[in-house]
Amino acid sequence: MSASTDPHADQPIYSTGTPLDEASAVMILIHGRGATAQSILRLAGDVAPDGVACLAPQASHRTWYPQSFLAPIEKNEPYLTSALGAVDALIRTIEEAGVARNRVVLLGFSQGACLACEYAARHAERYGGIVALSGGLIGPEDEPLSYDGDLEGTPAFLGCSDQDPHIPLERVQETAEVLREMGADVDRRIYPGMGHTTNDDELRAVRDMLTTLVSAPA
Repeated sequence: MSASTDPHADQPIYSTGTPLDEASAVMILIHGRGATAQSILRLAGDVAPDGVACLAPQASHRTWYPQSFLAPIEKNEPYLTSALGAVDALIRTIEEAGVARNRVVLLGFSQGACLACEYAARHAERYGGIVALSGGLIGPEDEPLSYDGDLEGTPAFLGCSDQDPHIPLERVQETAEVLREMGADVDRRIYPGMGHTTNDDELRAVRDMLTTLVSAPA
């Protein structure tokens, strides 16, 4: 595929934490619109215990898809398909390194959170966890969110403000419901007046998720 049809192909992957070949778990961190892989990797120091490899893919031109996550799907192509493909390729690299998908946590903020949710819903299996910080499933508000597959008890954390200017509260609630119906163990937390950011409670929840994952037998 050409860069015009697969814009996120061959973009760099940045890492921190335990080396992948020594890790017992992996966290994929997906940055938001206009941000960088290096910037979201800063979260790793706050949430990742020893034993976790932290990998962050970089979007072409710092944006995974051009329109709102609530736009018609076709308006975000081919970027959305390319972005999902970039996540899939990274997970396959992780699996080839010997870490199973049920030891992989998908974490994203904002646009990255939307991408993490959408990837997990479209590729439903048992993951180590799903973390959506200010994000939700992708698609227009007037169309139903419909996915096949079973998340098999995957822990899913969704944190968002009740008045986020970019993420409607209703979509966060819909996302929680869809993931729960797909078999995820959902923890949804809504923070009054927080804005479009993260907070300490969310970071503690992520650290608890990763600590539980690392301590569980492989």
